[in-house]
Amino acid sequence: MRGFGFSKFTPNQIPKGGFEELLKLFLELLNYTAGDAGEALAWLNELDKQYNITNDDYGMGDFIDELKQKGYLDENKQDGSFSITAKAEQSIRQSALEEIFGKLKKSGKGNHRSPQSGQGDEKNAERREFEFGDSLDQIDMTQSIHNAQINHGIGGDFMMTERDLEVEEMDYKTLTSTVLMIDISHSMILYGEDRITPAKKVAMALAELIRTKYPKDTLDIVVFGNDAWPITLQDLPYLQVGPYHTNTYAGLELATDMLRRRKTHNKQIFMITDGKPTCLKEGTRYYKNSIGLDRKVVNKTLNMAAQCKRLKIPITTFMIAKDPYLQQFVRKFTETNGGRAFYSSLNGLGEYIFEDYIKNRRRTVR
Repeated sequence: MRGFGFSKFTPNQIPKGGFEELLKLFLELLNYTAGDAGEALAWLNELDKQYNITNDDYGMGDFIDELKQKGYLDENKQDGSFSITAKAEQSIRQSALEEIFGKLKKSGKGNHRSPQSGQGDEKNAERREFEFGDSLDQIDMTQSIHNAQINHGIGGDFMMTERDLEVEEMDYKTLTSTVLMIDISHSMILYGEDRITPAKKVAMALAELIRTKYPKDTLDIVVFGNDAWPITLQDLPYLQVGPYHTNTYAGLELATDMLRRRKTHNKQIFMITDGKPTCLKEGTRYYKNSIGLDRKVVNKTLNMAAQCKRLKIPITTFMIAKDPYLQQFVRKFTETNGGRAFYSSLNGLGEYIFEDYIKNRRRTVR
């Protein structure tokens, strides 16, 4: 019988007891509470009341005790407050990585491949005829023998010429230095939409990806509001927006200075933002204008984009706002820098950044 059947929807994402299931939910809540363990536990308690997560055999008290025993939670003996440990911070990063990028296998020496083929150090799927200068270990012997049999026949004496030899192309592996810029201006939580939490999760996942899969790459993280400053990996779970305007120029200036000090040839900036630049710092004074696109602020920001282009630092902008006039600014900014822009929803932000990080192989280490 064709047709549709309807039934009551029962959410299947709510865990049903047990330490591991509750831990996943607790780590997720920490992203939304900016690392405040007490608030995350209070939210978890409310969820337990609504969905009966725990049971008579394993209650919230048991879970908190186990968090402390296993090194995820510290308790202040003076006031009874809770704080997360370094182990919990790493677990948050790993959880973000699994959510956004899936489970990734660790590789020892692996790095990014560049678009230039030739005598590199990683095979790809392409094949071509042998050329003078190719190394012998590049020759695909099975396919070369097959070519010889087709070209000269299989009867009589076996014969192989240079033109029968087929070579497996090789890609050069590269090292990449990346600066991830995160907008923490007030607009990142305006209009009823939490934009900072997905940005934080992406940063944590990207950091964990680099640490495990591309350990020779470097990742620096810059946040920008009225000013710009670097933060460490350990700061990420606690990151919050402030009552700031958007000083994109300061963020780019700091990111560029950090990349100048890196010894790698391949350098790039990833910028997550939801709005236009609205602020500059002139000495000790802040020049601010949130109305429209201020010519003074925009022109100085575009000049910084052009400077990055001269330094061969492409900027990939991940725009999480849909206003046409803001997108028009991003297009101009991208054209000036020669970089790329993605107009992403919050749900797809991680996938966009992951794809671009892995596939961004514009330059080759020589």
